[in-house]
Amino acid sequence: RSRRSAEDPCGLHTILLQVRDLGLGYDSDEMVLFKYCGGACPRVPSNHELTLTNLRLSGALPHTETWHHAPCCRPTRHEDMAFLDNAHRWHKVEKLSAAACSCI
Repeated sequence: RSRRSAEDPCGLHTILLQVRDLGLGYDSDEMVLFKYCGGACPRVPSNHELTLTNLRLSGALPHTETWHHAPCCRPTRHEDMAFLDNAHRWHKVEKLSAAACSCI
């Protein structure tokens, strides 16, 4: 599988892996399709962003506050995932996988 370039737009991506590789502590060899968001988001200046910049430069807003002015690719909807562990018990993990993505 090739690496995605930084120019790929925000979207839903998938990776096939074992449940144990999710890092949630489940002992399961079952393979699942994990969905996640990734990709670039266009930076479109808004009046809100311009005003925040001006307020920070004028000193009206503290410079110590963290401020993210660029949108990032994030899940806008999640889906549950169910799987069988190695002791033959079913588990359902809510909102584990991304179902839709958007630049936020």
